[in-house]
Amino acid sequence: MQTRQLGNSGTEVSAIGLGAMSLTDFYGCTDTQSSHAVLKKALDLGIDHLDTSNAYGNGLSEKRIGSFLDKQGSYRNSLFKIATKAGITRDRDGHRAFDNSPKHLKAELEKSLKRLGVDHIELFYIHRRDPNFSIEEVTETLAKLVKSGKISQFGFSEIAPTSLALAAAIHPVGAVQSEYSLSTRSPEMGLVQETEKCRTSLIAFSPVGRSLLTDKPHTFEKCQTVDFLKDNPRFQKLNLSRNIRATTEFRELARKMGTSAASLAIAWLLHQGKHILPIPGTRSISHLEELAQGVSIKLSNDELDLIENLLPVGWAHGDRYSKVQWIGPEKYC
Repeated sequence: MQTRQLGNSGTEVSAIGLGAMSLTDFYGCTDTQSSHAVLKKALDLGIDHLDTSNAYGNGLSEKRIGSFLDKQGSYRNSLFKIATKAGITRDRDGHRAFDNSPKHLKAELEKSLKRLGVDHIELFYIHRRDPNFSIEEVTETLAKLVKSGKISQFGFSEIAPTSLALAAAIHPVGAVQSEYSLSTRSPEMGLVQETEKCRTSLIAFSPVGRSLLTDKPHTFEKCQTVDFLKDNPRFQKLNLSRNIRATTEFRELARKMGTSAASLAIAWLLHQGKHILPIPGTRSISHLEELAQGVSIKLSNDELDLIENLLPVGWAHGDRYSKVQWIGPEKYC
């Protein structure tokens, strides 16, 4: 497995990571045994960058990782470079809210460490910004957590390039996490450039377009069983049929190249910058192997141009988030 630098601390991680939201029931039912099998396969493939959150299954993802690590004995603290997140909470009425206060972040980090069963993690993210605290204030809080020895680096999820610049002026920012793929190109409107300038890793989640860039895109019927997709504009019946049709030639190109669409989508993303690290998520061992194969694909300029012609910027039908799903991420273009 090829490696890339994570942030600017000198830490090397696998060129792709594993997004651990799929270790919960977010995209479909799974269990602890299946989750452990995926984690073991990740290690077998050389994948050591593991991304989770306290919000994934209300801590279930972290617990399943922790129970896997518990079986590894003295190696538990060294197998993965773990990233987790905090900042999403609920108000008194049960509605989604955000809390970036020092008290909340410190408390949630301690809970995450306990669930994971480790005394230290590589990367701690602000999952969503809280408008009650400036990004400079939050950065100061995170810098103190680095000094405490509980985390090595910190980052932010779904922030604007301007916010990154403000934070980086206070302390080096290890990573910014954003949706980025052939179907979501908005990071190219400033975030790819600013992360490179700040020597900050751009962690790309949903790198295969939530199945659109795979050989088997989700059917409309499947989408109706997943709350997130059921409400997502790109997976509404008409948009979904158009998006599947729009990606047909991409799947055919992958077949002609002797690979899968998912592998080709990962390869394309890795060619967009050396500081970009995709973190696909999956409950399937075979799909994880497929995703990992993308790391070894070398694309020529002609092949990159061909992919660009097949799926130019703006090809996808529908917004990437619904109105409710857009609450929290910072819009910048």
